[in-house]
Amino acid sequence: MPIPLFHVFSDDRFMDLTLYQYGYEKCRPLHSFGPSVRNHFLFHYIFSGKGTLLVDETKTSTKEYKLHGGMGFLIEPERINTYFADREDPWEYAWVEFSGLKAKEILDTAGLSTESPVFIPTSHQISETLKSELLHLASSPSETSSLHLIGHLYLIMDALLTGSASRRRVQNGKRSQFYTDEAITFISQNYALPITIEDMAQRLNLDRSYFGKIFKEVIGQAPQEFLIHYRMSKAAELLKTSDMPVKNISVQVGYPNQLHFSRAFKNVYGQSPREYRQKNRIIHE
Repeated sequence: MPIPLFHVFSDDRFMDLTLYQYGYEKCRPLHSFGPSVRNHFLFHYIFSGKGTLLVDETKTSTKEYKLHGGMGFLIEPERINTYFADREDPWEYAWVEFSGLKAKEILDTAGLSTESPVFIPTSHQISETLKSELLHLASSPSETSSLHLIGHLYLIMDALLTGSASRRRVQNGKRSQFYTDEAITFISQNYALPITIEDMAQRLNLDRSYFGKIFKEVIGQAPQEFLIHYRMSKAAELLKTSDMPVKNISVQVGYPNQLHFSRAFKNVYGQSPREYRQKNRIIHE
């Protein structure tokens, strides 16, 4: 059985996020912890095996969660929790105990709390990232710098925030602006490709309808409308300043079908691409 790993972090200079302890263990059958109360947030990610989490939601109500490899669970401070490994297939996990001014905000956005303590990653990549980062912390030599360790805590928090299946829809205006800016950057870099609204939402790890809602609130246009206008503005620029054939311009702005491109262009500018070029052509001397 692999040797358990355990470390305590003693540098208290970090305010937004800070570590307290972290480690790894391949548990024995029915190995348990609790009932107990933590002073800070504690997150476990299960690599393999099974186990059970018991959460005291009220003084008279306890909820049971059956967990297995590829899932994680959060324990909040000042709450009574008990967890134990399966008798036949005990779990193997790594954990990190943390706190800080931003900790609660990050976990709330990820949809993790006493009422919803189970983390399910949205992709295999997120799962591998969590496993890699937690093992990196657990196996770090004692002389590893505090900044290095805190950096990896931020990467773990990023994976929880962006890769949680229970991620909440945050109504914060700054966050909406951030998502919109990221979507526009994605469009500017990929408009020549057959990108879709689903691609944008997936890139931001947002629900498609929610993404469309916040984009329109910030920009005043639906994402699809904005994408069309962006592509047509690039096409108009090429029509004015180049000798490139219309069919080539069509492809350059993400329309392999020239007929579809011409229809979209006329809907935006009120004239065909050729008519637009004739009236707006910039002649270079």
